[in-house]
Amino acid sequence: MKILLKPYLMLLPVLIILIGILGTGVMTTFTQSIGYFSAIGSNDFTLDNYMRLLTDKGLIESLVFSMRTSFISAFISTLGGVVLAVAVYKLGDEGELLSKSFRIPIIVPHLLSVLLIYNIFSQTGILARILFSLGVIDSFESFPQILYLKNRFGIILAYVWKELPFIAFITYNVLSKLSTKLSDAARNLGASSFQAMRYVVIPLLIPSILSSFILVFAFSFGAYEIPMLLGATYPKALPVKAYIEYINPMLSNRPYAMAINFFIASMGLFLAYIYFKCFERVTRYEKQ
Repeated sequence: MKILLKPYLMLLPVLIILIGILGTGVMTTFTQSIGYFSAIGSNDFTLDNYMRLLTDKGLIESLVFSMRTSFISAFISTLGGVVLAVAVYKLGDEGELLSKSFRIPIIVPHLLSVLLIYNIFSQTGILARILFSLGVIDSFESFPQILYLKNRFGIILAYVWKELPFIAFITYNVLSKLSTKLSDAARNLGASSFQAMRYVVIPLLIPSILSSFILVFAFSFGAYEIPMLLGATYPKALPVKAYIEYINPMLSNRPYAMAINFFIASMGLFLAYIYFKCFERVTRYEKQ
């Protein structure tokens, strides 16, 4: 029993701090979302704020905007990351050094990625200046506006730049640890290299691919800075909508903002549950 409890006892001081901070924040968010907010004299519990979530047209549009943005960016990142990881893996030893380059965008903060996207793709950015110097466009205004639009292109571009290398890095590590016995057996039975990859290796990668997709989707859904800095004026992403409601000068609007935040947190917990289920599938395979 002492051996089993030792890791948890060693982690207990950190867990107390983390659970204390996060737990206090979650409980404060939840209690205010159901109407208990002593700062404005509201001590009655109510579900009116959650009912308002269902009737607020602006919030529903923000939810749809966030869901679509997160899904598109996660899908493109997952597809591109898997293809890149497989291509690098096929290079053998030569791809080992190339795989280290996946880490560069991962360690770059999201605020810097926003600055990078803006400096390259804005109408006065590097790409526009190059095209202007080559005579492709007559003026900077002729360069198409691709940021701050409702098509969410700038947001998706920033997410893909950050997330695609992350998924490629995860997929490559899983590929390097997979046993080659099954694919070798498929090749011996007459399968081509493409068929062995499609019917043997890729199915083994599906739990890792799915868990990576869920992870980047959950992050994109709850992220604030990129949609705030590269998004259109309307509609706003759901986290941006929550922040706008939170800074409303009327304190009576604070419980509604907390209801939005608690909804985002609940979505994150749901996606985390699915992620851990996928992770169990991955660890089950590795134990075999």
